[in-house]
Amino acid sequence: MAMAEPYVAPALGRSSVGERLGVGLRRTFGGSPVADRLALGALFLVFVVAVAAPVLAPYEATTPAGDPLLAPSAQHLFGTDEIGRDVFSRVLMGIRSSWWGAMVVISSGVLVGGTLGLVAGAAGGIVDSLVMRITDTFMAMPGAVLAVAVTAAIGASYEHTLFAIAIVWWPLYARIVRGEVHRLRGSPHMEAARLAGVGRLRLTLRHLLPGAVPPTIVAASLDVGALVLTLAGLSFLGLGAPAPAPELGAMSARGVAYVFEAWWVPIMPAAGVFLLAVVSNLGGDALRDRIRDR
Repeated sequence: MAMAEPYVAPALGRSSVGERLGVGLRRTFGGSPVADRLALGALFLVFVVAVAAPVLAPYEATTPAGDPLLAPSAQHLFGTDEIGRDVFSRVLMGIRSSWWGAMVVISSGVLVGGTLGLVAGAAGGIVDSLVMRITDTFMAMPGAVLAVAVTAAIGASYEHTLFAIAIVWWPLYARIVRGEVHRLRGSPHMEAARLAGVGRLRLTLRHLLPGAVPPTIVAASLDVGALVLTLAGLSFLGLGAPAPAPELGAMSARGVAYVFEAWWVPIMPAAGVFLLAVVSNLGGDALRDRIRDR
C-alpha cells in the first residue's frame, strides 16, 4: 500500500520560491526512474562538494588571491570580489556552510520533534493533548522574526542563527511522527502484539517507531531546500557569521553594490543558493518516490 505523503507546514519559509520552482521542475521532468536517479545523483554530488570543499577550493576563501574585481577566467572561474578573494572558492565553502547548517537544524528537529511526537502518539490522552498544544504554539511563532530576535539578544553569529531556527523547526517532525504512530496504533499487527503481551515500551520502540521513520526521512530531505533558503536569507540580513566568513547570503548582500560593474560578485553566491535549493527539492522528491514505491 502506498505511503501517504507527509504533512508539511507552511512555517518558517517552508513554502518558498525555491520549493515552488522545484515543484514545477518535478512536474516537467519528474515521475520517471531516470529523472529520479539524476536527482539523487545531483544530491549526492552536492554532498560530496560539501564534504570536500576545502580540498576542491583552489584558493584560501578568506584571503586575497588576486587583484580586486577580476572577471571570470581560467585562473578564477567565478572572478574575484572587491578585496581580491576568489569567488569560486568562497562559493564552495559557502555551500559547505549552508549544507552542514541545514543538517544540524534538521537533525535537532528530528531528534526533538520525533521524540515528542513518539511520546504523544504512544501515550495518547492528556499527554498527547499537552504535547500537541505546545507544538501548535511553536508552529504559530513567526520563525524568521524569532531568529532575528534571538540573534539580536545573544549576538549575531552563525551558531546563534542555527540555534534560533532550530527552536521553531522541530514541530513539523513532532506532528509527522505523532500522526504515523496514531495510524499504526489501530493496525491489526499492533492489536496482535498487544494480545501477545508485548509491553508498552517494546511496543513503542520495536513496532511504532520503525513505521514513523520513512515519512520522517522524506520530510527531512524535502526540508533541506527550505532551510538553505532560510539560512541564506538570514545571513543576507547580516545575522550570520561576521566577515570574512564565506556565507552565500552574506556574500550576495555585500556584493549588491558591485552588481553593475562586477555582476559575478553577488550573482555567483546567489546561484549557489539557487542550486542547493533546487537540487535538494528534486532529490527529496525522488527519495520520497523511492520510499513510497517500496
